[in-house]
Amino acid sequence: MSPLKPPSVRRVAVIGGARVPFARSDGPYATASNQEMLTAALDALVERYGLEGPGAVGEFVAGAVLKHSRDFNLARETVLGSALDARTPAYDVQQACGTGLQAVIAAANKIALGQTESAVAGGADTASDAPLGVNDRLRRILLEARRAKSAGARLKALAKVRPAHLVPDIPRNAEPRTGLSMGEHAAVTARAWGITREAQDELAATSHRRLAAAYERGFFEDLVVPFRGLERDQNLRPGSTTEKLAALKPVFGLSGPGPTMTAGNSTPLTDGAATVLLASEEWARVRGLEPLAYLTAYETAAVDFAGGDVAGGEDGLLMAPAYAVPRMLERAGLGIEDFDLVEIHEAFASQVLATLAAWEKRGLAPVDRARLNVAGSSLATGHPFAATGARIVATLARLLAEREGPGRGLVSVCAAGGQGVTAVLERT
Repeated sequence: MSPLKPPSVRRVAVIGGARVPFARSDGPYATASNQEMLTAALDALVERYGLEGPGAVGEFVAGAVLKHSRDFNLARETVLGSALDARTPAYDVQQACGTGLQAVIAAANKIALGQTESAVAGGADTASDAPLGVNDRLRRILLEARRAKSAGARLKALAKVRPAHLVPDIPRNAEPRTGLSMGEHAAVTARAWGITREAQDELAATSHRRLAAAYERGFFEDLVVPFRGLERDQNLRPGSTTEKLAALKPVFGLSGPGPTMTAGNSTPLTDGAATVLLASEEWARVRGLEPLAYLTAYETAAVDFAGGDVAGGEDGLLMAPAYAVPRMLERAGLGIEDFDLVEIHEAFASQVLATLAAWEKRGLAPVDRARLNVAGSSLATGHPFAATGARIVATLARLLAEREGPGRGLVSVCAAGGQGVTAVLERT
């Protein structure tokens, strides 16, 4: 028996994206589930690109960070409730805030290897409908009662229940290894890198101004679909200025000297969903679709945020892209100066600024701020954890497509657990 011939690697095209406007938690989407939001984004993509037919899409890859038990098969259930063919395979991925971009990478790999011709990737998250866990002591009692061999033994187990056991376990925005929230970790990094309050507020204000300008010029008409009364991202503040942001009180790093991080230069808890359509060049050609850009490289990394050089800033919770990007660019033979656009997920303004400083420390050229997050990013749009990666890929691809001639864009996403997911998009 002769061995199978290794597949040739194909270019992966980004055809387009669709998302719902992002909403602040406990707002317009307070009663919307992950599946409902993700279905709305997927249906918009299906309608826009005529994906209703049998076999139109090879598979659907998506995920969520805050998941109920009912979301255990989120991607597949979303397909079954959408306009996409019910025979479309689907599966979940999860890598904290890198989920959306990791879903894109997973789908792209299959297209590149010829295992499928097209795929949709995405993600959704609702901070409003976060799952509440059963108190662990109550859970153990209930399990003991279930294992009981007689009614008497069952009653004996249930008699152990106390009022305190009825208090649910509330989800915490804290790292299990440290007990610190993401904001508190970012505050440590901000202090280590000497990131000033003024620089953070300026970055945040710029994000709002650029997102507002992008909406005003109609940039998002093909990317954002109205949902539950929203037509634009609810967190957007067009009139945001450094002076207004300067009036806000710090909310993170209060136990240390000179806290600089506020609600204005940090992303709010957000609800939303986003999707992006990927395909082979042949699939796009047959359907008369012009690729916006091509996904050409990607890299992941992780840092030891619990035991590494945290105080020195090198291994801060959100600093993994500082390692992933230089490694990816070295492998590709590129430098920062080779990129026309740079998209850095704005979990916190301080994290973006620390990442830029770390790249320079590692020998990369400074990023031209005129090329950074030119249509705004997470500080203005909000950040539904698993949706951000798909939002950024679709946005960057469209930004590259509207430029005259070839272009190249960089994507950098930090994630909980000390991880980072990065990618390169190109238009030739």
